[in-house]
Amino acid sequence: MARHQQPWATRTARDRTDAPAHGRLLDAAEAVFARRGYGATTIADITAEAEVSRAGFYVYFASKEEIFRVLAVRVRDAFLAAQDVPGVDRDDAREVVAASTAAFIAAYARHLPLLRLLEQQAQTDDDVRALWEETQERPVHRSARYIRRLAAEGKARPVADPLAVARAVGGMSIQFARLTAAAPETYEAAVRDVTAMFLHLLGVDPPR
Repeated sequence: MARHQQPWATRTARDRTDAPAHGRLLDAAEAVFARRGYGATTIADITAEAEVSRAGFYVYFASKEEIFRVLAVRVRDAFLAAQDVPGVDRDDAREVVAASTAAFIAAYARHLPLLRLLEQQAQTDDDVRALWEETQERPVHRSARYIRRLAAEGKARPVADPLAVARAVGGMSIQFARLTAAAPETYEAAVRDVTAMFLHLLGVDPPR
């Protein structure tokens, strides 16, 4: 059954594999986990949602726990992918900030229900905890490296240590993504506002 697409849906469709059933199972698992919670979700729920047989499920995943962890990896990779901006001049800080901010907010808004579950499961599952911490930290440190490069090249004048700027921008992006998830019509305004604040913290003039 066709689902209504949110404004960010086409921006974050980078996390499919070549096997259609594999992708359907992951999408179905994310939807069911978000709807029912981790404890109440069963493999039968996931296969029914994906319209894949139980035997088909076990071709790709050994258990509910495993598909949940694979989803956690997919979310982590979505945030890392948000910092890869094909078609954008990597030396143009304004373009990079605008594109990466849009992609990050889109990814966070899309995966918000699963992110909440990941944070909960991280309290009791060491593997999920490691993935959760990586999901939080890797994008921040990657952003900090980019800010350091811009500063070293004289293309930015960050108002604080690059890691501190990266953490501040990450926190802002998450807050605006949560608002966007609740009110999708605010997406474009959220991207515009976070982009402006990011450029200010970088010491780069916003585009006219």
